[in-house]
Amino acid sequence: MKFILSLLLFTFFGSSMAQESTASKQVSSFTIEAPQLKASKKIWLYLPKNYATSKKKYPVIYMHDGQNLFDAKTSYVGEWNVDETLDSLNAQVIVVGIEHGGEKRMEELSAYKNEKYGGGNADNYLDFIVNTLKSHIDKNYRTKANANNTCLFGSSLGGLVSFYGAIKYPEVFGKIGCFSPAFWFNRNEMLALMENTNEFKTKVYFLCGDNEGDDDIVKDINNVESWVNSKRCECKKLNKKVIVKNGQHNEKLWREGFKKAYLWLF
Repeated sequence: MKFILSLLLFTFFGSSMAQESTASKQVSSFTIEAPQLKASKKIWLYLPKNYATSKKKYPVIYMHDGQNLFDAKTSYVGEWNVDETLDSLNAQVIVVGIEHGGEKRMEELSAYKNEKYGGGNADNYLDFIVNTLKSHIDKNYRTKANANNTCLFGSSLGGLVSFYGAIKYPEVFGKIGCFSPAFWFNRNEMLALMENTNEFKTKVYFLCGDNEGDDDIVKDINNVESWVNSKRCECKKLNKKVIVKNGQHNEKLWREGFKKAYLWLF
């Protein structure tokens, strides 16, 4: 647990020194006001290779911890290579990477306060995504705006808030990428929330390693998956669980798992 906590605190703060940008030409960025958070947010935007020459609309993936998705220059301990992966697939999808809140990251990505570590501002963070950021993206880019074509994706606390977002906004997010979710941070509150949730139709890709420094992470994912299956017939194949042997709680695990998760979700 201490190992994962150190990653929650430090892995996502800062950027690599003296590092050349590795972002592909498909990636741009802009800043948008987030009144729900009383802050502004830098947003990284990945557009498909053929976006400028086509008239088609595209599904959208909203991803947390945008600093670590596309560019080694802005990442702390390595990027996910999301742009290179999607370029190699000629993927027909838009990705919106959301800047994390730095020292406020724990607050933004957790729905409830943890007795030791605080947090608990995810409702405002998700409100920003749904009612400010998504509205901006749908207005200014050619998107398929319905839930079946809108995905929320993250790792660690980002995995936790993605699953929470699926419960709170089922009409918005029809797909979830849930990597190494930090369910331990709000375990009791999340269990209570699930017990009071009658339906769950979201398509979910779970991934974690069996060597993440927290013996409960696999158990938590198994329990959550069982709850998901209790809400629908397993025959629908709307969730997938991957446990990586010797996988650790880091960008390497998430980078290597992203391609298969994308292909399964879309």
